[in-house]
Amino acid sequence: MKEHAREQKNAAAAAEQDVLAKIAEMPEADRVLAERIHEIVRTAAPDLAPKLWYGMPAYARDGKVVCHFQSAEKFKSRYATLGFSDQAALDEGARWPTAYALKELTAADEQLISALVKKAVN
Repeated sequence: MKEHAREQKNAAAAAEQDVLAKIAEMPEADRVLAERIHEIVRTAAPDLAPKLWYGMPAYARDGKVVCHFQSAEKFKSRYATLGFSDQAALDEGARWPTAYALKELTAADEQLISALVKKAVN
């Protein structure tokens, strides 16, 4: 039992290192955004596990992605995005946004993202 717990902890640490390495490879504009998103998600929802998803940073619960960062450079887009999957508890009425365009993050943006991530995991 203890050995299994140790293996799980080691796997989680390795997955986070993979995410951080992928973020470090990004061009500066995307890297700055991805680093902040990583910090916000890890603070707002520490139970979400970082992992790579299609080569991009993602955060999962029970192996299922709840939210993910998509770099502008990788997809030749003019902006990066923060997306939420159907695992996120963001349902509000008959429609709601599932992705947000990011060009920079203000303090207000960071507070909004933190609140969205907290809501997504509840």
